[in-house]
Amino acid sequence: MPYAAVFFTFAVYPIGYALWMAARPALYRELIADPHYLPTLLNTLIFVGVGVNVKMFLALLLSGFFMRRRWWIRALLVVFIVPWALAAVQAFISFHWILIGEQGLINRVVFELSGIEGPIWFNNRWLALGANVVAHIWKWMPFWTLIFLAARMAIPQEIYDATAIDGATGVRRFVHVTWPLLANLYLLCTLLSTLWTVGDFNTVNFVSGGAPAMSTDVLTTLGFRYAIDGANPALGVAAMVSVFPILIPVAVALMRRLQTRELQL
Repeated sequence: MPYAAVFFTFAVYPIGYALWMAARPALYRELIADPHYLPTLLNTLIFVGVGVNVKMFLALLLSGFFMRRRWWIRALLVVFIVPWALAAVQAFISFHWILIGEQGLINRVVFELSGIEGPIWFNNRWLALGANVVAHIWKWMPFWTLIFLAARMAIPQEIYDATAIDGATGVRRFVHVTWPLLANLYLLCTLLSTLWTVGDFNTVNFVSGGAPAMSTDVLTTLGFRYAIDGANPALGVAAMVSVFPILIPVAVALMRRLQTRELQL
């Protein structure tokens, strides 16, 4: 009973109440009529698709680099995880000020070295959206790198020794040994990262702030604007619920893939 009460209080009730708020069809007609909604949906797909796939792929590659047993690589790993260890809000505000106008660190360094004035990053939709994606990858890639690093370290060394005797080294060892053993974990991490990235509010809110003119908003920030600035929480929930038809099939496909691989193993 205590477990059931906690589950109902913190999972069933809030989720059910949110779905009830967003159940009216008129809310979705209002969303479609809003000129900001469809561009925001596109931004969300780009932010999630590019951010998750690039982040996970680089994390997998970097986990192999950090497997090397050299003291300077271990020291570099400590520096590498600093962005993940920082509080998200402060990290993204710092990223924002690095890019802000002529006084931003990047534009200042480029000007001092070459005399070329850098772009106004948050006056261009694609530059600002790219900054959001890069900031998300920079912040969360160390976490997934550590996950893959721990998984690589759990692979018995005897397997690598046996493949080395057969002449499998380098890329062949990764393709035929490391990747098959990590594939299930990679898919599971991709699923979790997709779910978390869809709900990522801090990155866009504190890096670009939706600039210029709400053109880089994602569904979480647009829903916040509807709920708080527009005093319409039902419409804000509906904005997030509208992504379910895309997100749920992806989650189901990944879960079936995991189950299939478990049966094969």
